[in-house]
Amino acid sequence: MRIQLLFAVSIAIVLNISQAIAAEADAPSLWENFKLGGYSSAGVDVHPGGKVDGALNEVSLILSWEDNSRFRFFSELELERPLSFHQDDTVVGKNFYFDLERLYLDYNLSEKLNLRTGRFLTPTGRWNLMHAAPLVWTSSRPLATSRLFPVSTNGLMFYGAVPFANEAFEYSLFAEAIKDQTLDKGEIPYKDTKGARFTLSGKINWGLSLLEFREDIPNSPRFRMLGLDFLAQHEGWEFSGEAFQRYYSDYSNGGSGAYLQGVVPLGNQWFAVARVENFKRPTEGSSERWLLGTAWRMSANRILKIEYIGGDEERPESPKGLLASFAILF
Repeated sequence: MRIQLLFAVSIAIVLNISQAIAAEADAPSLWENFKLGGYSSAGVDVHPGGKVDGALNEVSLILSWEDNSRFRFFSELELERPLSFHQDDTVVGKNFYFDLERLYLDYNLSEKLNLRTGRFLTPTGRWNLMHAAPLVWTSSRPLATSRLFPVSTNGLMFYGAVPFANEAFEYSLFAEAIKDQTLDKGEIPYKDTKGARFTLSGKINWGLSLLEFREDIPNSPRFRMLGLDFLAQHEGWEFSGEAFQRYYSDYSNGGSGAYLQGVVPLGNQWFAVARVENFKRPTEGSSERWLLGTAWRMSANRILKIEYIGGDEERPESPKGLLASFAILF
């Protein structure tokens, strides 16, 4: 109910902005400031035992608005798994659900300070902010980037960037205002989220994430989390990684996870990809994975990925076997 209220308030604000602009300009110029786009991906997984399943993973629709004012609006509605199949069983809509990925309004307070209000991706690590299928190298996502902290936050965020020597220093300070009222399938509920992220961009991009939250279950303790990440790129080569460590309020181990990933150009827009990762969460146990694969970036908005994932036991949110997927940004 509160998510719907947040959506209604944000839409009302945008409509008020639109009406103010319409008083000073022709109607056609108003609609030119709206942009509609999105992305989609589909994939298949051949599991180690020979079982095959696949899906149209998502259709994400992105609507944004901005002009020369201080305001900017952004929304992303995702249609998750509208089509899936398991062996000889093709299912339309059985695992389908809507996910309001993002819905926020930005206001530019000054040259170095902005305010964001609404639902946004939690600024923790790199993968969580850039996880759209056409923008990442693999079909699978490291567990550490989705099972240790809330991937989205409903609240307020102050963010901006300032020059630092020959590099750029960016910051985000955020806090939850309204907890999630609906959860995606398999999603861990969280509440009382607040934190910060700082990045230094140059020849190597470095990131530091600080987070505090509770898991929204009875008698849940408070967690504090530290995250470090990096990205280095040179002539098509890419190396990246993230590491997270959670602590209970008494500073005992509350879970951890990390991954290292390398991308090597092979020519003709083909790339080799390798990754190792580990994950540990008290209520889920631990997991270790390795990945070898290739990706063909046909164009800036289309990518084909093929990979093999090995390691310990398979789990629903972390598949094993041969995966192939195609993603497009439109």
